Amino acid sequence: MYQPKIKRYQKEFEYSYAFGAYPVFDLLKQYPDKVYKVLLSKYGLGSDGIKEVEGICKEKNIYIEVSDRLIQKIAVKENTYAVGVFKKYELNILENENHIVLVNPSNMGNLGTVVRTMLGFGLKDLAIIRPGADIFDPLVIRATMGAIFNIRFEYFNSIEEYLERFPKQNIYTFMLKGSKSINEVKFVKPYSLIHGNESKGLDDSYINFGQSVYIPHSKEIDSLNLSVATSISIWEASKEN
Repeated sequence: MYQPKIKRYQKEFEYSYAFGAYPVFDLLKQYPDKVYKVLLSKYGLGSDGIKEVEGICKEKNIYIEVSDRLIQKIAVKENTYAVGVFKKYELNILENENHIVLVNPSNMGNLGTVVRTMLGFGLKDLAIIRPGADIFDPLVIRATMGAIFNIRFEYFNSIEEYLERFPKQNIYTFMLKGSKSINEVKFVKPYSLIHGNESKGLDDSYINFGQSVYIPHSKEIDSLNLSVATSISIWEASKEN
């Protein structure tokens, strides 16, 4: 079987890395056919998490290599005891499901946190409007704590392309100039919760798409962090269930 060269991740690679025992375990459970191999550190051998990884590798006949040298070569954090090396894959988000839509997200940590939060509330479809952070970057994958392997995600070249694909979605755009407070909005399924990027948010044109919404907060701050705002919108929408 082809084995990619182990070196620091670059966006143009056709493969990526999952760091940490539990993200690797989720990768192995959901996409065993995409895994080239698993790297283990000798310092983690014998721990419960690593035993689980070893068990599923044996079950799925996935090659394990114990090599601290290779892990240190690519790790983004110290004390990394497991790395899954896997082929990138493409997915399509589904119709008639609730969507999270991120317009030009740029921060890896925020993107990863959004993925983890949406899965925590049962949402599994994420649309990313280009340009946007690379969801396969190991920093994003680590921030999701493995949740990335349990959702569907898809990139779109524009919001218009997304809306054309999903004309039946009920659209809610979150912006400082929103016409309704989130406390006044009734979220109707299937809904799309649309958030802008960390520095600019959504521009004024988004007022024309569906229902614009603002999240009340103290005047002591200009705006909320993207992952925080998205989490609040997910929580409020989930209360309609």
